[in-house]
Amino acid sequence: MTHPTGDVIRRAPKVLLHDHLDGGLRPGTVLEIADEIGHTGLPAHDAAALARWFRDSAASGSLERYLETFTHTVAVMQTEDGLRRVARECVVDLADDGVVYAEVRFAPELHLERGLRLEQVVEAVGAGFREGQAQSAAAGHRIRVASLLTSMRHVAKSREIAELAVRYRDDGVVGFDIAGAEAGNPPSHHLGAFRYLRRENAHFTIHAGEGFGLPSIWEAIQECGTDRLGHGVRIIDDISFRGDPVLEHLEEALDADPHELRLGRLAAYVRDERIALEMCPSSNVQTGAAGSIASHPISLLKKLRFRVTLNTDNRLMSDTSVSKEMALLVDEAGWDLEDLRWVTVNGMKSAFIPFDERLALIEGVVKPGYAVLGL
Repeated sequence: MTHPTGDVIRRAPKVLLHDHLDGGLRPGTVLEIADEIGHTGLPAHDAAALARWFRDSAASGSLERYLETFTHTVAVMQTEDGLRRVARECVVDLADDGVVYAEVRFAPELHLERGLRLEQVVEAVGAGFREGQAQSAAAGHRIRVASLLTSMRHVAKSREIAELAVRYRDDGVVGFDIAGAEAGNPPSHHLGAFRYLRRENAHFTIHAGEGFGLPSIWEAIQECGTDRLGHGVRIIDDISFRGDPVLEHLEEALDADPHELRLGRLAAYVRDERIALEMCPSSNVQTGAAGSIASHPISLLKKLRFRVTLNTDNRLMSDTSVSKEMALLVDEAGWDLEDLRWVTVNGMKSAFIPFDERLALIEGVVKPGYAVLGL
């Protein structure tokens, strides 16, 4: 068992499937673009103080309040120049953290306040991603970044955004997503979009099992046909240990033989079908979906060999990176370097790019990168 140092974690190749573009801005960029476009009302006027405000406001234990912090980030992403800059910096920041493949999601419908069309939003972000990849490659950090187009689940634009995702799937867009508060907005309200995507052989993921429980996960899988689950942390509610909910005996369950844990029908289906769980530990603790990093369901689900992936969700709001998420699991949940490689390979296996491209990254980048570190 190898417990990696911070330097080893930083050097390890990483894969990221769940990262929101409007949740990962540099605080200084928010300040500069706000000044350029005349956006007022920022709660702080220097980068360090603004970063603290985002982090503290997001750490309320409420998903709804967490989502409110996006008011200011979205406000500075309303022009083509602003979108390109944010997208470019996103790629550079991920590459600096050792990310070799990322799917970054954004909701085009949120960026129309200053007259942009949906297509202009998608193209501006795509241009920024390409610029960021070129800049990172020049600095010796190769990374591939693809887009997921998100539709907000409380707005009736999901079919339109799904069609947009299909239209741009040969131009950097690899899938579709729905996001927003789960309670009162079940994924089944968007069946038209999901049926269209399935007819078009297009990939999609659904935020489910974060702020709401098993019914949200069941709908996302069985009614909507999702390829992956955004978060999916509440699948733990369908697992028991010696007849009790597993969370009541988590510490004992983590040390027990896996055969002592009983999976319900839904949890068993998720594991059997290798449906990827886009887990975001720090974000889940902030929103109250998990009590702590040490007690986060990701470790138990890893033990049970679910298709667990490790993600950041919103790097600005959670003051995080993939390296920080890895370090937290090492320090607080006892993960080792082999666990980190396993979860990274899981992420690459679950990406929405073609199989041969996934395999090339696993065999040509991820595994060799961990071999250099001692695995």
